[in-house]
Amino acid sequence: MEDDSGVFAGEAVEEFRTYEDFLDSQIKPLDLFYLEDQELARQLVELGHKGSSLEREEFETRKAAAEASRLASGSQQKKLASTGKELKDNFLRALAEREEANRSGEMTSIIFIRDRNSHGQEISGYIDYSHRLKSEDFEPYFSGKKRLMPKTTDLSFYNWGTQVAKHNASSNYEVITENPSGLLFKCKNDKKILNVDPEAIPGDSSIRTPVQCDLYVHVVIYDHVTRKPATSSCAPLSN
Repeated sequence: MEDDSGVFAGEAVEEFRTYEDFLDSQIKPLDLFYLEDQELARQLVELGHKGSSLEREEFETRKAAAEASRLASGSQQKKLASTGKELKDNFLRALAEREEANRSGEMTSIIFIRDRNSHGQEISGYIDYSHRLKSEDFEPYFSGKKRLMPKTTDLSFYNWGTQVAKHNASSNYEVITENPSGLLFKCKNDKKILNVDPEAIPGDSSIRTPVQCDLYVHVVIYDHVTRKPATSSCAPLSN
């Protein structure tokens, strides 16, 4: 059989899908002519008669490691929806600053928006930013093609014209409506309460930030900061 073992280990792993494909790449037509058996030719290559530096176990180990590295790299390189966007409004900049933390679970922000819908009706609502990030594409919002508005499926929605009110739990929060001073939101991870009453303290590990912007009548962002849990519960980040 002809000696042509110029395929390096790393290149072989990248180029060939299976170990058999790698072996076949080193078998020449003349080899098959004399041996008349492809499986025998493969065995000879695998046994080292072809000078191969790759045994089956080594190939498969390298292949698994390369695939794991590829998946990890792809995950790390996945762009945020706000990446590369020209953000001229304070609200969009505020969302961009919080996007990565809300995607990773380090923070779960609640956005209060009050404005008029396409019918001219005043609406308001509380939006679980982390939940919405995971359930819809935010690229149109950051690019200015769409406006982020409260929906009837958000944590809270109220149409001041029709007086339609909706409350819904999300993947991060439960809604507590039976409170004299107004709505409360309970974090499902750490069980802490976030109070959205502007006259009250938001709560442990929570920050209230009013946002002055041109896109809406009124915007407030409540950031509930959490540490990505090592166990089933989350704890506040250390200062």
